[in-house]
Amino acid sequence: MEQIKNYINKNRDRFLEELFDLIRIPSISAFADRREDMYKAAASLSESLFAAGADRAEVLETKGLPVVFGEKMTDPSLPTILVYGHYDVQPAEPLDQWKSPPFEPEIREEKIFARGADDDKGQLYMHVKALELMEKTGKLACNVKFMIEGEEEIGSPSLKDFCRMNKDLLRADIILISDTTMIAQDTPSITVGLRGLSYLEVELTGPNRDLHSGLYGGAVGNPANILAKMIASLTDENNRVTIPGFYDDVREVTAEERAQMARAPFNLDAYKKALDIEEVMGEKGYSTGERTGIRPSLDVNGIWSGYTGEGAKTILPSKAHAKISMRLVPDQDSEKVDELFTSRFKNIAPRCVKVQVKSLYGGQGYVTPIDFPAYRAAARAIEQSFGKKPIPVRSGGSIPIVSDFEEVLGIKSILMGFGLDSDAIHSPNENFPLYNFFKGIETIPLFYRYFTEEMS
Repeated sequence: MEQIKNYINKNRDRFLEELFDLIRIPSISAFADRREDMYKAAASLSESLFAAGADRAEVLETKGLPVVFGEKMTDPSLPTILVYGHYDVQPAEPLDQWKSPPFEPEIREEKIFARGADDDKGQLYMHVKALELMEKTGKLACNVKFMIEGEEEIGSPSLKDFCRMNKDLLRADIILISDTTMIAQDTPSITVGLRGLSYLEVELTGPNRDLHSGLYGGAVGNPANILAKMIASLTDENNRVTIPGFYDDVREVTAEERAQMARAPFNLDAYKKALDIEEVMGEKGYSTGERTGIRPSLDVNGIWSGYTGEGAKTILPSKAHAKISMRLVPDQDSEKVDELFTSRFKNIAPRCVKVQVKSLYGGQGYVTPIDFPAYRAAARAIEQSFGKKPIPVRSGGSIPIVSDFEEVLGIKSILMGFGLDSDAIHSPNENFPLYNFFKGIETIPLFYRYFTEEMS
């Protein structure tokens, strides 16, 4: 352990500068004009894997954006860990809310501020530097492979097929992922559940053109008004989703499991203060942690219509749009939920508008067992590094490709994340504490050692 810490301390500044070089590449998968930057980021990671000690590192084409594959095979008889991460990031907008440029990393308050600082470049780069550390100090206890994609933030549309076509290349005993959070720096945790996702876009069309709101207002259906009413009707006064059949497949959590979840420390007043809100809101009968961990939800992610520029333009808009996401829990199928939503949304629309619903992407939820070697290894590694046993928790977030890994590759995943809820991922001023970055590099080699022991 001392050797690991000494190597990290000796190379802290270099590790950070290398990470910053990666962060400076605006690899935004949602923007078609960033394709060159996507390849630049992939090439940079391939070079970093070689420099860290990989025997093989290359950029592999997919139907979409490329995957970076790397490996260090020490002994075929030893276990193999497949590290998954992604080099694409969310758009940085709204830019005016950033305190420093989103793609020029800055350290403030002992945190790295930049887009991708946590999600997922910072957490991914911990694994690259952990490989270097293990190679340089002789601590690599098993084989390691890397699969780093560039489409996670747009639903990983190409990765499932990539996995199907490269099963032998990706053969491993466990998939190790750092793209989740822990409760706090002094309360480590391991994510054992992810919610699934159904993400759609809706469009309402009324008249064949924008109309003068004085000449037509009150006589012609306004798509913006109607869309607002339709969306409002999708949840009831208890904040339950009103789509028929939505809850049919929801796996109910037992009272005993809910009691175990309640053991995780949570300060509701601090939670509200951090978000600057007076009250929380969610499904009646469940706590805040349960609402994001074991219950499904429906939220508007974006809504637009009519004139939103400076000054006045009194129109009745021809169209109204919204993006809507539904976070799903185990046993809910995203394709089935898409169909249920589409049917309901079209049925509640008045005849004065035409409705289109487009599925953008989705995926299933995932639950990790806590009675298998990878979980035990992660728990041992975190306890040694942080000095406390980690708490198993379910996350409200989604990584849809994780369930596909088990389906296509037949490999389970362990979600050993080092982010914090306060890291503002997907938001302006995303950040990642320096403490967590370096603790991750310290903990990962311990996981390798203990996983190898558990598998022997």
